[in-house]
Amino acid sequence: MTPLPTSLILHQYDFSNFAEKARLMMGFKDLAWRAVEIPPIEPKPKLTPLTGGYRRTPVLQDGADVWCDTKLIARELERRVPQPTFYPPNSSGTADAIAWWAEQQFMRPTALYVSGINADHMPEGLHADRAKLHGLPIPSIEAVRKAAYRNLQLVRPQVKWIADMLADGRPYLLGDLPSIADFATYHAVWFFRGRNIDCREVLNAYPRLIAWRDRMEAIGHGHRTNIDADVALAEARAATPATPRASEPQEGDPLPGQRARVRASDNAKDWIEGAVHFIDADEIALLHENGEVGQVAVHFPRLGYDWRSMS
Repeated sequence: MTPLPTSLILHQYDFSNFAEKARLMMGFKDLAWRAVEIPPIEPKPKLTPLTGGYRRTPVLQDGADVWCDTKLIARELERRVPQPTFYPPNSSGTADAIAWWAEQQFMRPTALYVSGINADHMPEGLHADRAKLHGLPIPSIEAVRKAAYRNLQLVRPQVKWIADMLADGRPYLLGDLPSIADFATYHAVWFFRGRNIDCREVLNAYPRLIAWRDRMEAIGHGHRTNIDADVALAEARAATPATPRASEPQEGDPLPGQRARVRASDNAKDWIEGAVHFIDADEIALLHENGEVGQVAVHFPRLGYDWRSMS
């Protein structure tokens, strides 16, 4: 099959589990895409000009539009390439609910377990950077190690839940076809490979879960080309934000053209500010200006994010 050509750029780093989710989604849609390797910790001088200060990984770019958070990246990829779908008929609501659980309840203890076991093998400054991101004091290496075993007790029952979904022999979590539930759950399971110390023994009691993991991995990453960050910045600078779809503001929402600010709702401290470019029940996009890229539209999901009107 000839890959679908795109102008998409994924700003990511290779050991990011959320970036792995995005890479696998690109592969599922059989897309040709480009990758910019970004630092795993601040500063991120070739990313934040594009995002108005948003610093999480990954970010998807097309010209002067960028999409933050893999929840919204999935929706944007689906809008552009509807088939094969992340949302099979008759299961999309369940798939979204499982995806929310996987990323809001399962991912965090998994990350704390795996990064704690690998505390001495993580990039320098990573533990301090993540503590800052969540508004927490900087932990010692010993505290990170201790947290690993506390969180393992949260990980194990949730791993069993995944195994129980697959206990009847179905190939994917909701049946014969993969859905967004599989992508959101897989990237947490993928993280068990660790940085140096492999933590996948947590899965060994569940052969059907391991078989599901291997099926998901086999989807692959599509057709990736690595590029320099300056190429991505130049493309943003040469473009203008795409004409948005018609906005559908909800009660109390800021209207297009009014100023607003947005941040992740899980203790993130950094607000991104700009004029509302597009808004509906699922998405809000802000226009911001930067000397390095000109005007860029930064798109955020509504779920999991706070916004404040500034008008």
